[in-house]
Amino acid sequence: MTPFAVLLVLSAAVAHAAWNVIAHGVSRIGLPFLWLGAVSSVVVWIGVVPFTGGLGTGSLSGFLVGIVVSGLLHVAYMLVLQRGYRVGQLSTVYATARGTGPTISVVLAITLLGERPSWWALAGGLLVLVGVVAVGLADRGTATAPRALPRRRLDPGIVAGLLTGVAIAAYTIWDAHLVRGGVAPVAFMVGCTAVEIVLFGAALGPRRREVLPVLRAHWGRVLAFGVLSPLSYILVLVAITIAPVALVAPMREVSVVLVSVFGVVVLREGRAGMRIAASVVVLAGIALLAV
Repeated sequence: MTPFAVLLVLSAAVAHAAWNVIAHGVSRIGLPFLWLGAVSSVVVWIGVVPFTGGLGTGSLSGFLVGIVVSGLLHVAYMLVLQRGYRVGQLSTVYATARGTGPTISVVLAITLLGERPSWWALAGGLLVLVGVVAVGLADRGTATAPRALPRRRLDPGIVAGLLTGVAIAAYTIWDAHLVRGGVAPVAFMVGCTAVEIVLFGAALGPRRREVLPVLRAHWGRVLAFGVLSPLSYILVLVAITIAPVALVAPMREVSVVLVSVFGVVVLREGRAGMRIAASVVVLAGIALLAV
């Protein structure tokens, strides 16, 4: 990967970790916050579209089909992720999702997109994923005894994380196909988010009356979400146009390390030693990816 591609992906990881921390802070609100976040995203970014290539070089019909399919996948991702945050620990859900998603993405990028990354790069991606899984294992060990689940029952946070990972892989490959076909990343993200507004709005039902109170109480988080969530993925989409998905997908998972640090410092989730060791493994993987 080129230094510019590495910079794009690492910047995306910082933005992605930040908005996940914000989302975790209001996870119990659910749909009203997600709808407001989508509206905020469109308002913040729609004015940037004319200065970033418009809709791109593809056809209008292709653009519309692309954003509808991607919007559905992103909504599925966000709903499952929010559900996971309600039933499991922040870092467990996040690490499981971000470990599963890129693993599937790498396989699909090689089999469907015909990518052929070097063995060194694949080794780097594997190290990143190993570090991500280690973070998840560390976080599972921080659960307190009263909340512990029976041994034979699968942690619902892990289940939600796995389902979120499948959604991540699906939208990653679909979106990579579109932006490489000429769709402009910013317009694509704005279009997908507009679809999310419609879908989240339809799902709100009687909870529509909660929208204004949520906005009054959390307007700062809504605005931050509107800036950071699209920014994180726009940077990834740009990186995908100049670097293989099989390398971009694992590298952006450095965000897991950042969220884990937040879990230790702010949420006091514990096991700092194992998290630091896992972070070193992730950084080693990034170094190989950047070669």
